[in-house]
Order: sequence, then structure tokens, then C-alpha cells
Amino acid sequence: MFKFFIIFISYLLIFINSYSLADEKNKILKVGLLAPFSGEYKDLGQSIMLSLQLALSEIGDDSITILPRDSGSNNEELLINSIEQLKDEDVKVIIGPINYKDFPKIKKYSDLVFISPSNTDPKIQNNIISIGISLESQIKAITEFIKKQKKTKTIILYPKNEYTDLIDSKLSNLQLSNYKVFKYDPDPKKLTGDIEKLTNYKQRKINLQSRVKMLENKDDEASKIELKKLEQRYTIGKINFDSVIIIDFGNSLKSVLTSLVFVDVDQSDVLITTVNQWFDKSIFLENSIKTLYYPSINQKNFIKYKDKFSKVFGTNPSEITILTYDALGLIYYVWKKNDNKIDSLKDFVIKDRIKGKIGTFNFKNGQFLQELDIYKVSNKKFKKF
Repeated sequence: MFKFFIIFISYLLIFINSYSLADEKNKILKVGLLAPFSGEYKDLGQSIMLSLQLALSEIGDDSITILPRDSGSNNEELLINSIEQLKDEDVKVIIGPINYKDFPKIKKYSDLVFISPSNTDPKIQNNIISIGISLESQIKAITEFIKKQKKTKTIILYPKNEYTDLIDSKLSNLQLSNYKVFKYDPDPKKLTGDIEKLTNYKQRKINLQSRVKMLENKDDEASKIELKKLEQRYTIGKINFDSVIIIDFGNSLKSVLTSLVFVDVDQSDVLITTVNQWFDKSIFLENSIKTLYYPSINQKNFIKYKDKFSKVFGTNPSEITILTYDALGLIYYVWKKNDNKIDSLKDFVIKDRIKGKIGTFNFKNGQFLQELDIYKVSNKKFKKF
């Protein structure tokens, strides 16, 4: 830990010293950094700063200067003071803040551009660009995948919690067709009951019992074979959807997957998808689902980034740091494209498809969208589909 602290302080000094040596105004790209170097999320702040140091080394241009400032953790006064300091240093573009709840506080700084790793809202709003892996980008990738698989009846599942209204509004704005929404109680004691209602489980179970009873009174070979097959099932009868999109994470997601198996959803007929899991191997522990699909950033790039980060700094990066890494690459690209200057957010609204560590992304219809790959989780492996 002491070694890591020394590395952290060393890089902080490098950033500051680099700035003091850079005095040719029009040839220097000054990039502010708002990250939580104190408070609850200080480890994330340190990880973000190191991601930028890694990006600097790979870009290899001494014209870039990073000015890190502490945004704290839910500390409005510290955040505002840090922004004012960056303004005094003639900074035009800032990476951060990480929390979308800070957006109302930074909108008044109309002469600055903020590039945030938040994934809450991909809209280019006022002076803010959110480059997180947005739900919009993920749903777009999933629905295109479902269409290619020739599925036409999709249920979108998500829990009733503090994010329900946000998901409601996002799905409404996407204007999807041939999709139905079903909200479930995240309480495991109630969840299975909700999934039973969705799949008409009780009636399908009655159908099975009736069929078994009828076959038991027959002696022909065909009836005996069918009866033996039915002994392996819980229900008989089709359900009213052929694909599922589950907007959930962690243990709650695993509970939903378990419930779908419990109510006898035929995985050969129903395509099961979920949202970005960042290649979380704990999903392997949920072995009742044979095949699960989800959209994600490029896995090879993600692994290479994590491995290099760990090798250089001796610690593992937080997942979102790959976004801040790409943020610096985006800023540098725009700066070079615009003859070594950035005047406003309009400079970032470009038609080019840009390739970064996360994959390819672009600006379209006033939004920042990623072109995500679809990955298949099967046999305890992630495989690009």
C-alpha cells in the first residue's frame, strides 16, 4: 500500500510539474480532472488518475497537460472550488465529475466542457458529454441482436426499485416496437411469484398434471415414452414471449435467471439476454441458465487494458477507468482535428466513428452512443457472438 501511495504522489507531481513547464498557450492541451481524491470514493479517484497517466504514455505527446483536482465525495463546496481553480488555469475541457447528480452544479459553467464517465444520460446536454456505457446503447445492441435471431415477442424485465422511473423514461424515449414491459419485486420471496404470473405457470402446471394423469391410464408404447419425457418437466404449454431482456445485476439478476428456470421456460425457444456485466465471472455460478447473452465493450481491449494497468502500477483498475482513458483519447483527437484548440462543446459533435479501448463510438442525433459487441455466456466462458 505504501508503494502504491508513493507512485500516486509521484504521478501527481509529474502532472503539476508538466504544467509549470508548458507555457506556449496555443500548443498546450490543458485537461482538467475532477475526481474524488478524498472521501468515500478516493480509491476510485486514484485509479482514474492512473488511467490518464497510462493514456498519456500511450499517446506520447508532451503537449498534453493534466491538472487533477479533488471533487470529493458528495462535497459541493469542494467541487465548485476545484472547478474555479481549473478556470483560473485557463482550462477549457474537464474529465469528470463521475456522478451525474453533480450535473446541475456544473451546467452554469457554460464556457467549459465536461466529459463524464457517467452512463445515466447519453444526451449531449448544455456543456456535458456522458461517455458511460448507457442503457440506450445496450438496448439498441440487444434489440438488433434479437431481431437478427428472428424473435418477435420480447419481454423487458426490470425490478421495482429506485431506478424504475429512470428506466421507464428511457424505454419510452427509445420508442421500441413489439416489446412488453414487466416489473418484478426484487424481494426473492416475491420474485418467483411474479415470474409465475408472467409465464402463466400455474395453468401450465395443471396442463402437465392433466396430461400425465391421462397417459398413466394407457399401456401403449408411445404413451409410455411421452410419460417418461413429461416426468422431466414442470409444465406443458407455450408462454407468450420468445425473448427476454433483463435489466438487472448481481444477485438480483441471478435470482431472476433461477426463477425463469424454475417456471420451466424452455431455453431452446426463449432467447435470454441481459445488460452489460463487465465480464463478471460470478455469473458462472448461475449454472441453471445454459446460455445468456449481453452487450459489452470489446473484451480483448478490456483485458489488455487491465493487464497493462496492473503491470505498470501494481494494482487493479476500477472498471470505469477505461472510460476516462478513452475520454483523454477523445479530447486529444478533437484538439488535433481542430488545429490544436478546443473552444466549446460544438467541437466534439463530429461525424467520425471513433475507435477507443471500449470499442467504436459516435455522436448521433445529439447523443453519445457506443457500438457494443454481443457476448455469449456459456460453459463458464465469455465468447463474442
